Amino acid sequence: MTTDIHSMADLSTFALVVQHQGFRQAGRASGQSASALSEAVRRLENKLGIRLLLRTTRSVTPTEAGALLLSRLKPALDEVANALDVLNDLRDRPRGTLRLNVPVSAARFFLQPMVNEFLSAYPEIMLELVVDNNFVDVVASGCDAGIRYGEKLEQDMIAVPIGPRTQRFAVAAAPSYLARRGIPEHPRDLLQHACLRGKFLSGAIYPWEFERDGQTLTVEPTGPLIVTPTVADLAVSAAVAGHGLIYLFEEWLEPYISSGQLQPVLQDWWLSFPGPFLYYSGRRHLPAPLRAFIDFVQ
Repeated sequence: MTTDIHSMADLSTFALVVQHQGFRQAGRASGQSASALSEAVRRLENKLGIRLLLRTTRSVTPTEAGALLLSRLKPALDEVANALDVLNDLRDRPRGTLRLNVPVSAARFFLQPMVNEFLSAYPEIMLELVVDNNFVDVVASGCDAGIRYGEKLEQDMIAVPIGPRTQRFAVAAAPSYLARRGIPEHPRDLLQHACLRGKFLSGAIYPWEFERDGQTLTVEPTGPLIVTPTVADLAVSAAVAGHGLIYLFEEWLEPYISSGQLQPVLQDWWLSFPGPFLYYSGRRHLPAPLRAFIDFVQ
């Protein structure tokens, strides 16, 4: 294949599609249409004379040839991106895209004022937030950095404290529910109550963890509702309506507790844990937008 500007662009498109596991996802990430990306990959396959992607209605995966090409191609594309990013150092203000993978709780509570200030300070940076509570590989997912809690950090990652340094999981229920079912006095009592639970997109259901005086306890209660983090407000609404007890970040429940819509229970047992970290690969060149955000956070 003769290498030209169009071929290089098609190679980059191929890598982007594989990274995002689909044309639509890659199109959203790059601001291009899925049909344009599909045509670029088809053009590349025609030039090479070999199929690079297996396309189904549900997924797009590389063929053996595609995987081999990507393994040789990605380091070169990374080097090109790094070389272009060096030019950012010559500008008064960095520009480009910063893609962060963050949990729902961070996006909801402490990131909003931080994002507002960052966008004001760096108007030429486009910030893309991917809200995801699954334990993804930040680099493999195409993000520059992520926000997670300490026990969830991947190896070979650099961590910078961000947001509140101590948080708690709280338990609460509507006064009407507690009047009807009684107030639990010990975490084990929750096994006799209706509990509104959460689960990861992987299907794993969150256990309810407690601690007091050095003693830790894990409970896996049952109840009428299970939700993923992206719709946790639905579970809060169900708790306010009297359908059961809820276990969630204290910051999430505090407004409802303050208003009297929810009543806290088992407060002596609420689990405290260290706050989140911004983490990124220590093995990669830091793009200028990410360097700016790290300096901003620190």
